[in-house]
Amino acid sequence: MATSSGLLSFQKVSKSFDQSDILNDFNLDIFDGEFFTILGPSGCGKTTVLRLIAGFESPDSGIIAIDGQNVNLVPAEQRPVNTVFQSYALFPHMSVADNVGFGLKMSGVAKSEREQRVQHALELVKLSGFEKRMPTQLSGGQKQRVAIARAIVMRPKLILLDESLSALDYKLRQQMQMELKQIQRQLGVTFVYVTHDQEEALSMSDRILVMNNGQAQQIGTPRDIYEQPVNLFVARFIGEINVFDATIVSKTGEFAYLAEIQGVQKQVHCNQKLAEGDEVHVLLRPEDLRIEYVEDAPNDSVGFFGHIKERSYTGQTLDSLIEVANNQEIRASEFFNEDDPDFDYRIDQKVWINWVDGWEHVIKKSAL
Repeated sequence: MATSSGLLSFQKVSKSFDQSDILNDFNLDIFDGEFFTILGPSGCGKTTVLRLIAGFESPDSGIIAIDGQNVNLVPAEQRPVNTVFQSYALFPHMSVADNVGFGLKMSGVAKSEREQRVQHALELVKLSGFEKRMPTQLSGGQKQRVAIARAIVMRPKLILLDESLSALDYKLRQQMQMELKQIQRQLGVTFVYVTHDQEEALSMSDRILVMNNGQAQQIGTPRDIYEQPVNLFVARFIGEINVFDATIVSKTGEFAYLAEIQGVQKQVHCNQKLAEGDEVHVLLRPEDLRIEYVEDAPNDSVGFFGHIKERSYTGQTLDSLIEVANNQEIRASEFFNEDDPDFDYRIDQKVWINWVDGWEHVIKKSAL
């Protein structure tokens, strides 16, 4: 028997293909009832993790445990796990009801109970009345709902979703993100979702694992991942980020330091202990920056000067590409203010850039 603090546990799991390491001493705990997302670029190992959970692959070493039980030798069909694939994998010759109830039928569930559970699953995915339709009569979103219903009807401990919304158009994908989260909360079942879409991960997850090169880079809540990335890979992979190289000049208080950034000395905050001369990265999201005309810059403020290179109107925001010292380009995003006639700066306009103290995130340069 394996022990675990979570519903699902990877304990020093390694996996290689063709003598190439995909996972090496990989550890992970996923807790009962959470929506957990594995996020990372193509080839980072996230699909391998999913296939190991499902039982489609076996680890070379280490232990995979579900509910405290070692499942290394348990075949896929005997694990309390169901998978929703990107391709839907519906049986084209079966109706919606028969597709959803197929697993129950193969498990020997009585017809009356089977029909009741199928109906409940279809209600959850908002497909009541579609029982007799064939897959060819369904839209992409409806097929996705059938695939989800087929997974939840089995009442597994874990539902795995492999880039399950990537084939849908943008608006439908957003709608399905909300519905998936609602279904997960209603059922209280653990969902493990694999995606390379950062927005999707942030909007749906209780916790996120960011992976790269088979390694866990960071595990945390969406807010932790976005606002407090532990290294440059996570910072750059999740949304847009501005990275300023800086040097610590002195300590000014608990977790407060004076740093030299772009030739300007400015106070920054860091929850790590830093010393004079330490080289750090000061990280700022585009929405953290504030832009003003040069002539409007307060005399006693500390900021950077630059000029506008590009401007984009996105409806809610005006996004700017600004060139500052050393030809560095930074991005700023501001909520559009239609009542301010001076808000829309011109290309080549000289501007002053600053941010509110404490909005920056500082990491040591060694944190790659």
